[in-house]
Amino acid sequence: MCGICSHSQDTTFLKVHFLYGSKPLKKFKDTEKKWFGGILGGHVGIEGSGDSIVNFVPRGKFHWFAKTNEKHSAYTIHSTEQFYAIFGGNPDSVKSAIVYIPVTQKQREKFDSIATTYLAETPYDYAFWGMRCGAATYDILGQLDILPNYNYRKTFKKIFYPKKLRKRLFKKARTKNWKIVRQDGSNKRKWEKD
Repeated sequence: MCGICSHSQDTTFLKVHFLYGSKPLKKFKDTEKKWFGGILGGHVGIEGSGDSIVNFVPRGKFHWFAKTNEKHSAYTIHSTEQFYAIFGGNPDSVKSAIVYIPVTQKQREKFDSIATTYLAETPYDYAFWGMRCGAATYDILGQLDILPNYNYRKTFKKIFYPKKLRKRLFKKARTKNWKIVRQDGSNKRKWEKD
């Protein structure tokens, strides 16, 4: 599978990957793991080049409130398989969606620059009341003018979990005719709905 597929001479794609939140069904609670966030959890990241998904994760002690001088977080790169197995599930049995966003060469270069900067040094702490994966992904998309650009506080308040971002992107994808690829998840889990 190619990471960046040419759409025209000056357009490439960024792919926003969504892993849906879930919890084990009662009859499988002994064999299926609980996931961080449960039904309102999940994960999201942006693929800019072949099999490299940039995503925001916690590192260290969990913070309820964001701390500017004690950042327990990191932007990291996962392969597609690693990304969809981040909570310990089988990547082939998770519910997922990928939104293909056509971007100009200038947007693509800006994404690469932001990713390089954020991978080298995280700009914010990972916290329950602060930035998490959904808000962090929105932050990048806002800087690329794909979605409205909000300040730090407004971003984490509006995009409290990945579904909030997914709803906005799906709506825009429908109006712009962007491709969305979906995969149903295992019937051993109760999956978040759109």
